[in-house]
Amino acid sequence: MVKLSVVVPFYNVQTYAPDTLRSLRANARQDFEFILVDDCSTDGTPEILERAERELPGAVFVRHEQNGGLATARNTGIDAARGEYLTFLDGDDWLAPGHYERLLAAIEDLGCDFVRTDHVQCTARARSVHRVPHGRRGVVMNPREAILPADRSTSVDYAYAWAGIYHRRLADSGVLRFKNGLRTAEDRPWIWRLHRKAESFAVVGLLGTFYRRGVASSLTQIGDVRQLDFIRAFDQVVEETAQDADADLLLPKAVRTYCAIISHHLGSIERFEPAVARQLRSMSAAALKRMPQDVLTDALDSMDVLRASRLRRLRRRAVTTGVAA
Repeated sequence: MVKLSVVVPFYNVQTYAPDTLRSLRANARQDFEFILVDDCSTDGTPEILERAERELPGAVFVRHEQNGGLATARNTGIDAARGEYLTFLDGDDWLAPGHYERLLAAIEDLGCDFVRTDHVQCTARARSVHRVPHGRRGVVMNPREAILPADRSTSVDYAYAWAGIYHRRLADSGVLRFKNGLRTAEDRPWIWRLHRKAESFAVVGLLGTFYRRGVASSLTQIGDVRQLDFIRAFDQVVEETAQDADADLLLPKAVRTYCAIISHHLGSIERFEPAVARQLRSMSAAALKRMPQDVLTDALDSMDVLRASRLRRLRRRAVTTGVAA
């Protein structure tokens, strides 16, 4: 029986994939499987993964015939997974030796639906620890209680799918699936659904995942149209939250977070190609128009002057120009 399935998407990461695979080897166990999903890479990544399937214990290699994005690649891995528990890793990140064994022991000891962990962010030679914004550690809680308050960073703002481990029942019920085709912010609707639908979770102070920032091919470094998928992602967050039984309580958090992300992108709009920058303004104005207007007004009133002013100008543009969704 497979105890743990690790879903690892790869796309054009031939420079980093060997480090990732070496770290998986240092985490291998007879009852672990590593599902290596190549999202139609155009560099040497597929050859590296073909070799890994032969040499890495528990490796299963799956290749997409066309590029579908990270969300779709993760779904492919979820569909192939056989483990009692699942976790994720990105193809340019790596792990401390024995991390998965400790992570598995934590969730089995706590007996909850999912466990979230801290991680180490790596930018060039710099290392910094990033912690789950949730104070209580090693205590099983209702995940819905970790969504609020609206005006503070909470567990749903720490959206990294690979920073945790998840029981099989979440995959079987569809809670672990991502929205196919999203190329950025794919973790946002996912983390919100996880916290709304799962029954129990815990946070543990377990460091062992090393997240590589500043990779040239990463979408966080590229100002092209794929970045605008954050709007589709947050539209989904707001839409699904509005249908929740606790919508009145949760919507202010969803809308405020959406506004903060729009403001962030507008504040660094110079990194986008000119045509994409225009599209960003237009789509963001339309997004503001789609939000529940009373909740939006309260959200803007709660934000700092710079962000609120930027968004109010955009909101007026949506009203005066009649921007369509």
